[in-house]
Amino acid sequence: MTGSELDEAYPPVHPGEILREEFMEPHGLSAYSLAAELGVDHMRIYRITRGEQTVTTDSALRLSRFFGTTARFWLNLQDHYDLEVAARDEGIQESLNKIRQIHTSNPASRRRELR
Repeated sequence: MTGSELDEAYPPVHPGEILREEFMEPHGLSAYSLAAELGVDHMRIYRITRGEQTVTTDSALRLSRFFGTTARFWLNLQDHYDLEVAARDEGIQESLNKIRQIHTSNPASRRRELR
């Protein structure tokens, strides 16, 4: 299987799927019970676990506190998912292909030159 075939065979994993399968299910938590623990509306958790809502910084802080992880863990999952989805979007790829690319050896020195 090539890299692109693997990409198609394995769609990006939304952080809500990880939340549901690796954190909520092992602890017997429903969206409603987790929401109550976090002090948020149960629909927020429900939508996250269904991949319909992103993990915001507020949600990441609350999840990290409850599950003993870091907020960065949840935000990295969301960032990774968002980048994977964007990388597979043909419209975005077409737009990216039109952007010229410059190469610099030292980005900091390049910034000084642009002033």
